[in-house]
Amino acid sequence: MRAILTAILAIVASIVLTMPAFADDTYVGDVAAGEKVFTNTCATCHAGGNNAIVSSQTLKQEALEQYLFNYRLEHNVEAIVYQVANGRGAMPAFQGRISDKAIADVAAYVKAQSESGWPE
Repeated sequence: MRAILTAILAIVASIVLTMPAFADDTYVGDVAAGEKVFTNTCATCHAGGNNAIVSSQTLKQEALEQYLFNYRLEHNVEAIVYQVANGRGAMPAFQGRISDKAIADVAAYVKAQSESGWPE
C-alpha cells in the first residue's frame, strides 16, 4: 500500500512540476509597438479612438463595454485581440494580414488608451 501511495505522489509531483512547460505562451502585447501598428493600420478609421464608419462603435471604454463580447465583465485584452483578428461588420479581419504579434501589440495599445483616455 505504501508503495502505491509513493508511486501516486511521484506521478502527481511530476505532473505539477512540469506544468510550466505547458503554460500559455500567448504573446503579451507591447503598448509602444502597438501605437506604431495603430498609426499605420488602424488610424484611418479609428483616429483618436473614434470610428469614421460607425460613429457609435468607438474605441473608448464605454463603447468597448457595449459592443465587445466579454469586455464588459473583465476588460480583457483578449476581447480586443479577437475583434482585430476576426473583424465584424464593417471592420475587416486582420489575422493573416498582420502578424499575431502586431495584433497583440495594437490590442494592448487600444486597451491602454481606452483606460487612460484617447488624446484629442
